[in-house]
Amino acid sequence: MKPDDLIKQTVDTYRKHGWQLRRALLTPETIAALHAEAGYDSLPLSGTEVNEATIDALWFSRASHAGREAWELRLVSENPFALFETFEEDETEEQREELRGEMEAKLRAHSNQ
Repeated sequence: MKPDDLIKQTVDTYRKHGWQLRRALLTPETIAALHAEAGYDSLPLSGTEVNEATIDALWFSRASHAGREAWELRLVSENPFALFETFEEDETEEQREELRGEMEAKLRAHSNQ
């Protein structure tokens, strides 16, 4: 399946369940392929922070119970794989970023297996 189709399908699925797309991690090859297909602007990435990375993955978040916020990092792949974490409302953004960075490292390690 083409990257643009995988991205659309993944975002649509998560949105149905109340998740908001927050960030995209895309390889230079995927970015180039999306622009070459002229479908980049039609992807549900507008308003989303897109960062160049060594993997293709999407960050989603939504409110969780007891004032927490849930974040999920989903690999853009035909074989679904995601990492999940909830943050307490009193955690600083610095603490959250550190944990998100660890999750990205775990996902990269998983995708290189």
